[in-house]
Amino acid sequence: MTNDGTRAAFGADRFAATTDAIAASIARVIDGKPEAVRSALVCLLAEGHLLIEDVPGVGKTMLARALAATVDASVRRIQFTPDLLPGDVTGVSVFNQADREFEFKQGAIFANIVIADEINRSSPKTQSALLEAMEERQVTVDGRTHLLPAPFLVVATQNPLEMDGTYALPEAQRDRFMMRISMGYPDAASEARMLRDRDSVNPLSSLSPVVSAADVQDLIAWARRLHVSPAIEEYAVAIARATRDHPDLRLGASPRATLQLVRAAKVWAALDGRPFVIPDDLIALLQPVFAHRLIPARSSGAARGRSGAEVVDAALAAIAADVPVPLPVR
Repeated sequence: MTNDGTRAAFGADRFAATTDAIAASIARVIDGKPEAVRSALVCLLAEGHLLIEDVPGVGKTMLARALAATVDASVRRIQFTPDLLPGDVTGVSVFNQADREFEFKQGAIFANIVIADEINRSSPKTQSALLEAMEERQVTVDGRTHLLPAPFLVVATQNPLEMDGTYALPEAQRDRFMMRISMGYPDAASEARMLRDRDSVNPLSSLSPVVSAADVQDLIAWARRLHVSPAIEEYAVAIARATRDHPDLRLGASPRATLQLVRAAKVWAALDGRPFVIPDDLIALLQPVFAHRLIPARSSGAARGRSGAEVVDAALAAIAADVPVPLPVR
């Protein structure tokens, strides 16, 4: 073991081999969606959380479960429903008649990987039970703080807000998610393979863990040490500040978003085999890291006949084109 707690033998080759094994395992179930698989891996190794938003039936929960199946760690799934209570998520204090004392009963959030299925079908009050856990990796119940296990990752799925029985995630909740992605429909070849391969077999049953929780901690530590030059840091800040000043946006990226953009870029660079971050890493991650945090100006979309999402997409594209790219990159 080294001073920072990682194994001495860990290096770039082992990082590449381990992450390739994780991605290959997930891809056995999630066919034809390499971008979604990579995003899930980035969130895991950047110590973020992942929000998967799309219509029912395109594999949102399957991606979350496939990621969980590749890691030999504790996994829990929470089905978010309108009657789910905050205590079901965080835990409750129960009076023990024998000891005449209150004891804490852990909620479903106490796991390394938590699958929050259809998170926007529960009330905002229940959704907010995740805020402390996602940011500080702990929960506080009745004045007592309880630490969550490491690593800790929330993979949440949600249906589009236009669908019946859904609630909008509070802004503070959205800001806790490092990335938001969409699965999209599979291409024709992938859908045909799905019909053949899943006719009588659950594809998840063929998956087994390829890494341990300790391995994941090693991967996280390795990626965290990647070099980010001051110029790249200033570039990330300039992009974030541009979202706050953009006339089409009412709410720009938070400082938390800037921090998570750089953390995600480190893992993105490591997956490409580079020990340093370049501007292209930030640009590649702008949409999944920033878009769900931004709110368009009330008049912008209506005035130009565009949806809020289209306004945000156009603003991000304009910002990426206008902010000067730093040189050198190392």
